[in-house]
Amino acid sequence: MARPISTCFKTGLALWLSSQACVVYGHKHEGNLTEEQLHAPIDSILWIHMALQAVVWGIIFPIGMVFGLSRSRWHVPTQSIGFALTLGGIFLGHVHGGRQFRHSTHGSIGSWIVVPIVAQLVLGVYLKLHIHQETLRPYAVRVHGILGRLWPILGWVQSLFGVILLRDLCGPNGAGQCAAHYIMGSAFIGYGIVLSLLFVLGEGWVRRSGKSPEWWDSWVIMLWGIVNTFTEHWGGAWSVKDMQHTVLGVLWWTGGALGIFLARNNQRNVVPALIIILTGWAMSDHSQALMLSTKVHAVFGYTLILAGVTRMIEVCFLPATPYTPGSLEDNDSEHTLSPSQAAQGIVRSQIMAARAFRHLPPFLLVASGFLFMSATDEELEAVHETGMDHVTYILGMYSLAFLLYLFTQFLFHLYTTTGQNANSVYPAGEIVFAASLNGEIELTSPQDASKWYSRVPQEEGPVHVVGEDD
Repeated sequence: MARPISTCFKTGLALWLSSQACVVYGHKHEGNLTEEQLHAPIDSILWIHMALQAVVWGIIFPIGMVFGLSRSRWHVPTQSIGFALTLGGIFLGHVHGGRQFRHSTHGSIGSWIVVPIVAQLVLGVYLKLHIHQETLRPYAVRVHGILGRLWPILGWVQSLFGVILLRDLCGPNGAGQCAAHYIMGSAFIGYGIVLSLLFVLGEGWVRRSGKSPEWWDSWVIMLWGIVNTFTEHWGGAWSVKDMQHTVLGVLWWTGGALGIFLARNNQRNVVPALIIILTGWAMSDHSQALMLSTKVHAVFGYTLILAGVTRMIEVCFLPATPYTPGSLEDNDSEHTLSPSQAAQGIVRSQIMAARAFRHLPPFLLVASGFLFMSATDEELEAVHETGMDHVTYILGMYSLAFLLYLFTQFLFHLYTTTGQNANSVYPAGEIVFAASLNGEIELTSPQDASKWYSRVPQEEGPVHVVGEDD
């Protein structure tokens, strides 16, 4: 069943997707396609197209984006290779034989995607010329950066539409449900990635913004709840779905408003985590036509509940890692995170345990997103027909979540070890303050420390401890 999403948007998108399915794709396949053409085997050229674009948009472009953010000299070569390969992939997508496809959103995006590709290439060449330093160049840098950051999102959306086209999903009867599951599932995945980014690299930004993470979460939850409350029912008798989806909207905007109020003065709170828990419970308690569907929805809800519980634990009980000026991982804040306890003798193992635990909430959000996107009626009916059980299917979705989270963490690591960050004084993730067993705090030598850093030699003889005689 379709999950909470604006009904007007969902209906409009369903009508639009349905209309797209009625027109034949406008390159060499133009004309009425026969059933034999629509169900012909996929030829090798189309397989190469899919593999090539998956590698380029899923791996090469994100790596090139990170090189650009870190000001690495590998940014231009990496993106140049990516642009050349993706243009080749676009060409192969228009000349393949075998199975033919009707006009689709994937085909439409594939046609106009050349425009931002060429624009990004032109901007890159212009910036390498280093001209108009005080006039046009600053604006060109901003536009180039914005387009580069949009690349992973564009690749994700185009890949989803490609899977929909390949599997012949989201027809006139399923477009609304596809919109609900794919948009909200992608939102959960994006939420998990952004949360992981804040935990690993972004706490310095959180501190400078003057707002706690829950302040941002609560605003998004509240605004989405307002939209959901007034768009789920459009006259007529109230169905059970209408009531459930509308009250979820009420839950979100009321809980979001409370979270915003509690986050005033830069304070953290557990309201967003509690909303995630309640939403997971609500979404897990739906009976479905197929037992497979019921099982998948239940595990999705339980995963979302666990994500909320671990987020609550992170907010309430985990210490922040000590703040070190110049570190890429400024895991300390007076308000947005638990106060640094380095001066109170917190040991390295406690800090490392806190860092390890902080990966649980974002990973579980990513996993819940994959489960939700894979829980449409069309997908589960197809899986049911193959004879696959829910255990195999669910573990397969978790495997995809592991792969995506692995690649995300690799990109974060790449950012901290390349370009202008390669010779940082304090590499990200490195503890600079440590406590000995007797409680004394000392500065440790970080790995790969700067050549300008060295410890002050310890003097022989008695050491005066402040406080004993003063």
